[in-house]
Amino acid sequence: MKSIYLDNHSTTPLDPNVFLSMQPWFLEKIGNPSSRNHIYGWEAAEAVELARESIAEIINASARDIIFTSGATDSNNIALQGVMKNSTKHHIITLKTEHKAVLDIFKEFKKLGHDVTFLSVKKNGLIDLEKLQNAIKSNTYLISIMHINNEIGVEQPISHIGKICRENNIIFHVDAAQSLGKVHIDVSKLEVDLLSISSHKIYGPKGIGALFIKGNSKKIDLKPIKFGGGHEKNLNPGTLAVPNIVGFGEACKIAQQLIDSEKNRISKLRDALLAGILNKNPKIKVNGCLNHRVSGNLNITIPNNSNEELIARMPEISISTGSACTSNNLEPSHVLKAIGLSSKEAHSSLRFGIGRFNNQNDIEIAINCLNRSIRK
Repeated sequence: MKSIYLDNHSTTPLDPNVFLSMQPWFLEKIGNPSSRNHIYGWEAAEAVELARESIAEIINASARDIIFTSGATDSNNIALQGVMKNSTKHHIITLKTEHKAVLDIFKEFKKLGHDVTFLSVKKNGLIDLEKLQNAIKSNTYLISIMHINNEIGVEQPISHIGKICRENNIIFHVDAAQSLGKVHIDVSKLEVDLLSISSHKIYGPKGIGALFIKGNSKKIDLKPIKFGGGHEKNLNPGTLAVPNIVGFGEACKIAQQLIDSEKNRISKLRDALLAGILNKNPKIKVNGCLNHRVSGNLNITIPNNSNEELIARMPEISISTGSACTSNNLEPSHVLKAIGLSSKEAHSSLRFGIGRFNNQNDIEIAINCLNRSIRK
């Protein structure tokens, strides 16, 4: 029996058209884009630059401000560690609800002697802008905020945060792995200095991502944290993975065409899922703000039910208890704890991630599976 995939925040299936775009670059077009002496290298270099332009276009950036990485975690490390190499003991700010790919870096910065503020969020998961303003010090150097949370799906007011950063001459980094292709991103309007994105969250291949680095900014002087070649502005040495880069570019083109229609369609599926669950289980609680939330996310707490046991009783659907990057950790979700849930409540929570290839039938099956599996 095939399980219905509803874990699209962890990763997304490869779009068939993306796969087709990648195929020639595995077997026929075999060149290294750094090879400047023959046609194979030339056509590979051209393909890389065309993909770079497609990726830049979806966030309204210049292609020259995009470098390729292995994914959003890699982008976060290159951005944050590269920025902090210029810093002596400065003050930096992030949220308690950030992805581990940012939180763990900030914890390392703290060990190195930097003054780190892990800012609390409101009960609905959104940042308190007044708290952020009050947390800023005269030596605040960097703020890193996730655009859309990977567990509860809330969308932070990035443009407002960007304005605060600009007014205080603070470098602003955004992890946009969960927002790319799902909401409109305009890096100039958001006033972002550094933005991390990933291919496998938008129906592209795994193992490729990108980092936007704002050009013509006197604030930003990224120092390399890897060495071994001059690739990607000396920030990410190594031979570029041309098939993956081509796939990422194609995934961005498709996402840009579908962003509005898919947002509306998936929102309706999410609302139908929630209504169907609440109809039989009115005590279920939604985690995170519903009004400022990515369309495909639903994170719920089911009182007096273990999430692991619920999942075991529902092999027909593939969902998660939270972030795939911490799924081996039996500790309760740090995101749910940060918005006020107890450990017991966090261990009774499930995350549904609805995506491009889900339909109404999938939702009806999920509703029936969950309603059948809940212990009253």
